[in-house]
Amino acid sequence: MRWWLAAVLVGLGMLVFGPRAASTPSKKADWIVVLGAAQYNGEPSIILRNRLEAALKLYRQGYAPRIAVTGGRRPGDRFSEGEVGCRYLKARGVPRSALYCEQQSRRTWENLANMAPIIGNSKTIIVTDEPHLPRALILAEQIGLKASGFAVRGQFKQSYWQRESWLAALARLGVR
Repeated sequence: MRWWLAAVLVGLGMLVFGPRAASTPSKKADWIVVLGAAQYNGEPSIILRNRLEAALKLYRQGYAPRIAVTGGRRPGDRFSEGEVGCRYLKARGVPRSALYCEQQSRRTWENLANMAPIIGNSKTIIVTDEPHLPRALILAEQIGLKASGFAVRGQFKQSYWQRESWLAALARLGVR
């Protein structure tokens, strides 16, 4: 029982003292990386759409000249999250030359690890949900990415915050 309490305290500490994300990035970057979320038959879920809209806003404000959208397919899907996200952004005026569509990853670590060879040492803004961002930044740091974050705000369930807090603590310990 003590290990569970320790893990919860570490997770809460990560939320309070771990990597922080600004509601507006403080610096410009070379890439905006949108972490994958569900798509349904070629349409982005509300979570993916919110992430894409945040990335689009940052792009239009000149924070970075390129956007990468990550995410593969679940079994039975016709479309990947990366493909759907790129199509969504292209339809809103982002030129194809400014988009990269990563379509193989199924988890956060894979989203970032698959992007590492593409973005190299470039400065990157990771766009994902507020509860998910601390873990994403921990993983990005472990992979060696130069990343800051942009938190997509919303009304997230307490269980999502708790799950991400726990997973951030595990990530800090090296568990992917």
